[in-house]
Amino acid sequence: MKILFTSLLVATAASSLPALAQDQASYLDDRSDGPALIRSLYNAINRREYARAYSYFDDRKGTGDYKSFVEGYAGTVDVQVIIGTAKPEGAAGSIYAPVPVAVKSTEKGGKEQVFAGCYVTRIVNPGIQEPPFAPLHIESAALKAVELPFEKALPATCPPPS
Repeated sequence: MKILFTSLLVATAASSLPALAQDQASYLDDRSDGPALIRSLYNAINRREYARAYSYFDDRKGTGDYKSFVEGYAGTVDVQVIIGTAKPEGAAGSIYAPVPVAVKSTEKGGKEQVFAGCYVTRIVNPGIQEPPFAPLHIESAALKAVELPFEKALPATCPPPS
């Protein structure tokens, strides 16, 4: 199943995909599974809530410092994401879910760029955690720019976490 999350208002009765206008985007902070977390990440980016977006990453692995993270979106006016099917798997007391994505970024001036790859989300089994509770988070991200149309850029699968 593919899920398209976009900040652009799409007026089509045939589509059951969530669509939001950027200035009317409802706050979304859902860590119930990997795809929900990735939708929440891009909701935060589109709302320019960079501290929230940054907080979804485990110890900010691969994101660098907060200032650099925010600067990376300085020219971004909109991001859209297509989310593929995640396949959760357990390992050593944790649940991992590789999540395939295609992302279209629109910059000031209208330049668009498409990225494709995988996020890996992780939660330590909630039943064995001690306070403070550590919620589902993004363990890693591997996305790269691609020359495919956005609608065709979603990877079929993601490799299992290593």
